[in-house]
Amino acid sequence: MPTSRTAALYSSELLALAIELADFPFDPQAPVTGEARSRSCGSTIALSSAHPDRIERLGLRVSACAVGQASAAIFAREAPNMTGEALAATLEELRLWLRGQRASTLLPRLELLEPARPHAGRHEAILLPWKAALDALSNPRSAG
Repeated sequence: MPTSRTAALYSSELLALAIELADFPFDPQAPVTGEARSRSCGSTIALSSAHPDRIERLGLRVSACAVGQASAAIFAREAPNMTGEALAATLEELRLWLRGQRASTLLPRLELLEPARPHAGRHEAILLPWKAALDALSNPRSAG
C-alpha cells in the first residue's frame, strides 16, 4: 500500500499528464534531435524538432518515471517556438524553483510537480526535457 507521501507525489492529475505525450511522436528523421539522461535515476528523453533555431513540430520519446513524464508533458505544451535562449532561461528558472526560490506559477501546470520538489532524486527528471531541447538546438544535423 502506498504511503501518503507517495500518494501525494503521484497524484491522479500528475499521472494523467503522461497520456498527453502521445500527441508528440518522436521523429528520428527530423533535422534536429537531442537527448538527455538523468545520472541519478536513468531516465532518458529524446527530442525531435523541425527547426534548428526553435522548437517546432516537437516530438518526444520519454523513458522516465511518472514525474519525468509529467514534466515532459508540461514542456511539450510550453516549448513550441522557444529558442535556445528562452529554453536556457526557463531551465535556470526551473532550477531556482526546485531550490524553492521561485513560485510554481513560472509555467502553467507546474504546480502538479510541486510534491516532487522535496525529492532531490526527481529533480533531474524534471529538468530532462529542457536539457534535451538545448542539446537538440545546439546540434542540428547538417543539410544534405
